[in-house]
Amino acid sequence: MYLDHFGLAEYPFSITPDTDFVYRAQHHQAAMNVVLVALQGNEGFVKITGEIGTGKTLMCRHLLACLPDDVVSAYVLNPRLAPRELLCVVGVELGLQLKRGTDEHSLCKQIEAELLHLAAADKRVVLCIDEAQALPVESLEALRLLSNLETGKRKLIQIVLFGQPELDEMLQARRIRSLASRIAFSARLGSLDRGDFANYLQHRMTVAGWRGPAVFTPVARWLLWRASRGIPRLANMLAHKSLMLAYGSGNHRVGMREAYAATRDETGVQPARRRLARTLGART
Repeated sequence: MYLDHFGLAEYPFSITPDTDFVYRAQHHQAAMNVVLVALQGNEGFVKITGEIGTGKTLMCRHLLACLPDDVVSAYVLNPRLAPRELLCVVGVELGLQLKRGTDEHSLCKQIEAELLHLAAADKRVVLCIDEAQALPVESLEALRLLSNLETGKRKLIQIVLFGQPELDEMLQARRIRSLASRIAFSARLGSLDRGDFANYLQHRMTVAGWRGPAVFTPVARWLLWRASRGIPRLANMLAHKSLMLAYGSGNHRVGMREAYAATRDETGVQPARRRLARTLGART
């Protein structure tokens, strides 16, 4: 569509998490620092929560890409699994050849043996679980038991939970208070403030190949920031539409007209669009 028009090598505002486009907003970097410090300190559990679209999956993938060579990583994308199924996924991620029908106790023993083998080779193991609010309570308990595995000096596996705020509510249940008490490090991802939002748009355009002056005018940036509430996923959707509209008009900049039009049919931003309309009407 508009790649050649703007001289871009790829689409800058895809909603697919791509670590090449990571933007280190202040609170996102602070959350990443919490995870790294906790892992270096041999903490068993770390928790990162945030609303839909605030960048949890991207942070998870960025973390996996940043781990040093002495770390063996495991990644669970869809954790809506019973304890045995979850252990199977963890085992496969660790490279185990599992026999069909292996019971839960045997799975734990195989995983423990592999973790001890990796520890003897001076390797650390980090398990990242995305969408952790979808974990059944029984599977959370299975993770707690896994985290019990340790040598005399350190944990055999460290677990990072990425989830929506519902995860915090789950961890308040009495049934899993033992797990909740083990989470000493946690952070919350929020939306981008106005300054970070402007830098975010420019950063993604630059990574995609743009080499000219800012494409989004100040008023366009403000409109998109208000309409998206600074949530990166919504911002990407609106910015992409704005670029399409500018391309359709033959423009090389996104102004108020394109930015406002981009919000008109976007589900989830209608209340913000009405507020924008009132604001703009008051200024004219």
